[in-house]
Amino acid sequence: VSGKGGVGKSFVTSMLASMMQKRNHRVAVLDGDITGPSQGKSFGVTSKAEGFKGTIYPAITKNGMQLISSNMLLDKDETPVIWRGPMVASILQQFYSEVLWEAVDYMFVDMPPGTSDVPLTLFQSVPLDGIIVVTSPQDLVSMVVEKAINMASMMNIKVLGLVENMSYVQCPNCDEKIYVFGKSHAHEVAQKYHLPLLAQIPMNPEIPAAADKGCIDEVVVPELDVVAEFIESI
Repeated sequence: VSGKGGVGKSFVTSMLASMMQKRNHRVAVLDGDITGPSQGKSFGVTSKAEGFKGTIYPAITKNGMQLISSNMLLDKDETPVIWRGPMVASILQQFYSEVLWEAVDYMFVDMPPGTSDVPLTLFQSVPLDGIIVVTSPQDLVSMVVEKAINMASMMNIKVLGLVENMSYVQCPNCDEKIYVFGKSHAHEVAQKYHLPLLAQIPMNPEIPAAADKGCIDEVVVPELDVVAEFIESI
């Protein structure tokens, strides 16, 4: 989760799901960003959802993960989802309870930003082992991320830790780290709430290019290895 859009939580979701699949776990991805879905595109899933007698079948990605996304319900990918909050929340509940998920070791839910209807519905109706909060170095993002952490605390949802995305750019010639968005505040936020800072991920142009091609699972992000190990230890 995150309190603000554009920090890369969809990327972190898809990467962690792929990494756990490569570690021989049975993985599912539920794209909870109903009005702005991206997981299907990132994994190259173009098929539409199929069902029978009120049951929805998830798509299977080329690396064997189960996936459901609202784009799979639309005739065209570019069709906007113009639904009010209660309808969006209802769809999220159906994705969890009415999709015929096969045996799953880990289910990753990609949430929309903010603290409104959809996160509230998820926290109240889905049994969660915990959430990972994704942030980026800007001051504004740090403030909004704290809102997400506080919401989770109020809802008695365990925050597993923080992942900071777009932390820096690594110079290809001298390996110097360039802090494009300024000083990171992730350590300060993590210390304030007694949370582990699980990873700081550098900017990498290969990531959006891979997502556009539908092969996000082919990207290697070594900084997330420790996060995958942490998830396995829970």
